[in-house]
Amino acid sequence: MSEHPNSGLLSPFDQRDDLEPDLRLGFLLTPAFTILPLAGFIDAVRHSADDADHSRQVFCHWEVLSHDLTPVTSSAGLAITPWKTFPEAGQYDYLVIVGGLLDHLEEIPPETLEFIEAQYTSGVKLIGLCTGSFAIAKAGLLEGKRAAVHVHHRVEFLDRFPNALPVENELYVADDDIITCPGGTAAIDLAVEILIEHCGKSRGMKGLTALIVDEHRSAHKVGRLPYQDLEDCGNWRVAQAVKIMRQKLRAPDTTQKLAQMLGSTVRQLNRAFQDHAHATPQEVWRDMRLQHARWRLMNSKRTVTQIAHECGFADSSHFSRWFKTRFGETPSEYRRQRLIKQR
Repeated sequence: MSEHPNSGLLSPFDQRDDLEPDLRLGFLLTPAFTILPLAGFIDAVRHSADDADHSRQVFCHWEVLSHDLTPVTSSAGLAITPWKTFPEAGQYDYLVIVGGLLDHLEEIPPETLEFIEAQYTSGVKLIGLCTGSFAIAKAGLLEGKRAAVHVHHRVEFLDRFPNALPVENELYVADDDIITCPGGTAAIDLAVEILIEHCGKSRGMKGLTALIVDEHRSAHKVGRLPYQDLEDCGNWRVAQAVKIMRQKLRAPDTTQKLAQMLGSTVRQLNRAFQDHAHATPQEVWRDMRLQHARWRLMNSKRTVTQIAHECGFADSSHFSRWFKTRFGETPSEYRRQRLIKQR
């Protein structure tokens, strides 16, 4: 049994020199990366890489890379020590960039962004997990390209990278040798898709049973978003209006402008929303923005004023009044009480 790189400990990740692996992966962890997409993706690879549950790097090979060998701390506080520095990197089919908390995006070293760009230029395909898409875009590689982002990150993604094309209704998106995935358990589905392509269906699906996953989901099979039932209600006015609302959380329009974009009258649009949502278009749109604001209060360090602006409210006092009406607490109270409970 061989030593784990840089740890001095024995590792089960033995390689076989007599067999060329079907798939080679380099993993790059950004500061405050999220554990779940990394764990799901790499565990699916691990199960497909060997027979039974021996975990040897036989059919698949992977390494963890960084600009130096300093442990990288995840958003959960767990740290992983890189195996190799960039000058020691091998040959890979894919470079997997695992993103995390956006407040730490500026902490990504310039050497890391340069390495991402160099790998892509050399023909290595890129995979962005969670907010790995932000790191890839920061390296200047998503201009005019589609990228799968979480619905809650869409506004910030567009603010930072206005020439990229965020997609929020797919588990993963491939565009010009760059694959992006919003994270979570969708990373397992993406890993299985890649494993099937490189290792065959039998070996590619092997990890699903071991991970107790019922089925492999396609890129288009996504979890449901707030008010997604209205997108499936069967009324084209309501369905298209909700899609527009979701895209314009930061800059809501009047019902008259919304109706004009749809080629409808205000009366027809209001009637359709009353029939299917039992609310006006503006009430649905406001609630959508309030739910997004609530998520940002708990998942970003943005101030209440910044969040109010980013969610389409005229000012923080206007935002606070509506937020308290909807959730029973002011935004500041909501954030403070839940942060206390998390300690």
